Amino acid sequence: MPVYHKLGQIPSKRHTIFKKKDGSLHYEQLFGTIGFDGMSSLMYHLHRPTMVKAVGESEDVRSRAAVTHNIKSRLLKGFHIQPEADFLESRKTVLFNNDVHIVLAAPQESMTDYFYKNADADELLFVHKGSGVLKTMLGEIRFEYGDYLLIPRGMIYQISFDTDENRLFITESYHPIYTPKRYRNWFGQHLEHSPFCERDFKLPQNLQTHDEQGDFVIKVKKQGQLHHLVYASHPFDVVGWDGYNYPYGFSIHNFEPITGRVHQPPPVHQTFETSAFVVCSFVPRMYDYHPQSIPAPYNHSNIDSDEVLYYVDGDFMSRKNIDQGYISLHPAGIPHGPHPGTYEASIGKTKTEELAVMVDTFKPLQLTQTAMDIDDGKYYQSWLE
Repeated sequence: MPVYHKLGQIPSKRHTIFKKKDGSLHYEQLFGTIGFDGMSSLMYHLHRPTMVKAVGESEDVRSRAAVTHNIKSRLLKGFHIQPEADFLESRKTVLFNNDVHIVLAAPQESMTDYFYKNADADELLFVHKGSGVLKTMLGEIRFEYGDYLLIPRGMIYQISFDTDENRLFITESYHPIYTPKRYRNWFGQHLEHSPFCERDFKLPQNLQTHDEQGDFVIKVKKQGQLHHLVYASHPFDVVGWDGYNYPYGFSIHNFEPITGRVHQPPPVHQTFETSAFVVCSFVPRMYDYHPQSIPAPYNHSNIDSDEVLYYVDGDFMSRKNIDQGYISLHPAGIPHGPHPGTYEASIGKTKTEELAVMVDTFKPLQLTQTAMDIDDGKYYQSWLE
């Protein structure tokens, strides 16, 4: 949950006269969620943000299932997704349901010819490789390896990459993404037992105000269609704003792990939540310190959720033959656990250097053909002696 933030110039009172230097008015816009009940920000434009000049072609970008009723544990080799120049074209959905789409992307070029708005979903981008700047109508956020970028639905943005080697793990959520409520008090402030706090967030800075008119292409994803709209003014013409609804970043390296004398369950790694899934961060940490503890996780059954684990870096203690960018999928109803030998080998170990992102969904996931193309096909048998 972000904190109150403001940038640029704003009037002292909401919904009142706010004049430009020439005496004409700025144009106020409420950027809100869940009707008028959710988080919102008030921004002030140089030009009307409503000036649509043309509505061009639309393309169907809905995900389609190759496997609808999955019972197999899967291992997807994520870095087998080939790089593509364009940011949107590089995004490949591998797993999805009605609540969330899990996407891999390896874009090579910055977004310069168009702007993008996802009107369907909040986006949580995890930066596995690469660095750059997220540019939005509410300011800029510099990002690097290990950063989460949370972009609320409806946010207009561009991404400028520093190099052509970029790897992103993207979670598109059809439900608002928040930090876990058990980490916050009734005022919204993060509590002392939270594994991160407000000072860890990367908030928008460097508000750039563009006073430009012309033809500005904004690609808008809505109801599974990608629409091409042309606006008459630059979408980044905001002179100031304040509120709670804005993009922000958080580095996985700033997640402080919660440890104990015996093995701790996955919720201690939780970083974000929705009503339909959770996101957890597995980071380098000290192991359990009971003299007879077994650091490796016990076998467990996901009765109510599919478990997706995206492997980022380090030594994945409970898994064999795992590499960077791999995705394991453990479907609901099927028990899974450490690979043969790793349970015993973990005894006496004092720490782990693993880095991974986990997404647990409360409804089953379907696999796209892209997922099937990078599936190793035999992972479900990897627990055999």
